[in-house]
Amino acid sequence: MTDLDTRTAGSAAARWWHRLDDGRVQCDLCPRDCRLHEGQRGLCFVRQRVGDAMVLTTHGRSSGFCIDPIEKKPLNHFLPGSSVLSFGTAGCNLACKFCQNWDISKSREQDRLSDSASPQRIAEAARANGASSVAFTYNDPVVFAEYAMDTADACHAMGLHSIAVTAGYMHAEPRRDFYARMDAANVDLKGFTENFYFRQTGAHLAPVLDTLLYLRHDTGCWLEITTLLIPGLNDSDAEIDAMTRWIADRLGLDVPLHFTAFHPDYRMLDLPPTPPATLRRARSIALANGLHHVYTGNVHDIEGGTTFCAQCHAVLLRRDWYEVLDCRLDEHGACPDCGTRVAGRFGTVARAFGRRRIPVRLAA
Repeated sequence: MTDLDTRTAGSAAARWWHRLDDGRVQCDLCPRDCRLHEGQRGLCFVRQRVGDAMVLTTHGRSSGFCIDPIEKKPLNHFLPGSSVLSFGTAGCNLACKFCQNWDISKSREQDRLSDSASPQRIAEAARANGASSVAFTYNDPVVFAEYAMDTADACHAMGLHSIAVTAGYMHAEPRRDFYARMDAANVDLKGFTENFYFRQTGAHLAPVLDTLLYLRHDTGCWLEITTLLIPGLNDSDAEIDAMTRWIADRLGLDVPLHFTAFHPDYRMLDLPPTPPATLRRARSIALANGLHHVYTGNVHDIEGGTTFCAQCHAVLLRRDWYEVLDCRLDEHGACPDCGTRVAGRFGTVARAFGRRRIPVRLAA
C-alpha cells in the first residue's frame, strides 16, 4: 500500500510489484510486466525502481489543469452539459505511433517541470471552479494510478465525481482497486485486431477487451468507448462491423460508442486526416448492428452528436462538437415523449458549460 506519510515531492511508494529471484523488481501494474534493475524506469517512464522497491515519480505533479466540457472526454451520457477539471501527468504504457497527446504522454522533461498539486488541492480547485467532476486524462491514468486514486478519494469527500480516460491496458488486481474509485470511464478501443494493436501501439488487444468486460459487468462505473479511426489502418467496414458486433453481444446495446477523427501527429504524419464520411459510415454500421448510442467526434456533425431515444427515436439532446445545443431529458434521463430512460448518469442541465476550455493554475 502507498504510505501517505512517507511521500516526498513528486514521488510516492508504488503499489503492484514484486521482487524476482534474479534480483530484479517486476512491475505488476500492466501487461508490460517491466523487470527493472536499480534506477531503471519502466516503459511508461514514470514508475522507477529505487532500492528494493518501486516508486511513482509523478505523484503530485501534473502537466497542467483545465476546465473542460464533459463532452470533451468524450462522455455524452455522464452529467451532460457539466464541466470537469482535467489533468494528466507524464508518461504512458502504450507506444502509439499516432498519439494525439504525444507532447505530454511521451515527455521526458515533464518529470521535472510539471505543476505541483496535492489531491486535496485538485479537489478544492474543481469545486471552486464549479466543476462536477475531475478527469484523469491527456496521458493514461493507469501509469499514475496511485495519484489518480488518491485524488478520487479527495474528490468523493467533497461530493465530486472521478473520471478515467484510458486505454484500459491494466492487470486484473490493480484494475479492481483503480475502478473501485472511478465513477465513469471512457476507454479508448484503438482497433479490433491484434495486428493493429501490436504494430501501431506496441500492445495487445485482449487485455483491453478484458477491461471493457470487467467495467461493464463487474463495476458500477459508467462506461463509454472511443475509437479513433485512422485511414487505411482500422477503418475498414469488416473491422468496424466485427468490433460493433462484439460490443453489442458482449457489452450490450446501451454502451455509448464514439468514432473520432484522426489528424496526422507524432510518428504518423504520412496519413491524411479522417474524412467525415468515414465517421458517418462507421456510425451507420454500428447502428445497423443494434447499438443505441453512436457518436462522431472531432467534427461538426449535429446528427452524429445527438442523443436519440432508443425506443421512439425522438431527439433528446443535440450537440455540435462539444457543445450542448438543447436538452429535453429530465434529471433522471427520461424521454419526455415515451418515458423511456436513457442509459447513463444524468442531472439537471440548467445551463450547458459550452465549448470553452479554461486553463487553471493551482496555487502552491
